[in-house]
Amino acid sequence: PLALVVLSLLAEEPMHAYRMQRMLTERRKDQVANIAQRNSVYQTIDRLQRSDLIRVRETARDERRPERTVYEITDEGSATFREWMSSTLAKPAREYPIVPAALAEVALLSPAEVLAPLEERAAALAARLDAMAAELAGAPPLPRVLLLEHEYERTVVEAELGWVRAVIDDLRGGALSWTEQQMRTLAAAEDG
Repeated sequence: PLALVVLSLLAEEPMHAYRMQRMLTERRKDQVANIAQRNSVYQTIDRLQRSDLIRVRETARDERRPERTVYEITDEGSATFREWMSSTLAKPAREYPIVPAALAEVALLSPAEVLAPLEERAAALAARLDAMAAELAGAPPLPRVLLLEHEYERTVVEAELGWVRAVIDDLRGGALSWTEQQMRTLAAAEDG
């Protein structure tokens, strides 16, 4: 994701790494690409440069600032960026997040052991939605096209929160329940 975002910035105009990092934060792209460590942008730039997707345009020095290398996207970088965008938007990727793996194994716990962590997850998801709303409310307005990733994330979090709350309700109401003995019987039947 960070390589895609860096290429997108350089598709707009040539710039130095510090400006890229500042723009990523200002545009809230730190929500879609990991820029928590300052070095991650520089490592991504190095990778893109080694792949001939970007190149050094110039090295400039302002008397009050350290030397800054300005990068620009190459023709190959532009073509790769457009290809990545088209492919990513068109084809759902098979991703392997940890939560579905944990859900696949909940039968090894009791319903009571599953309920508490799901309640905690629901509270965290609700807090995340509140934080997203507060972040956008306190920021200068941006055109919708620059906020599509936030709109997508909000929709995904809302859907997950709805699902988690439904499972919690089913656990509390008894519509979703299991026992260790039921799971052993099921396992024995699979072996037989």
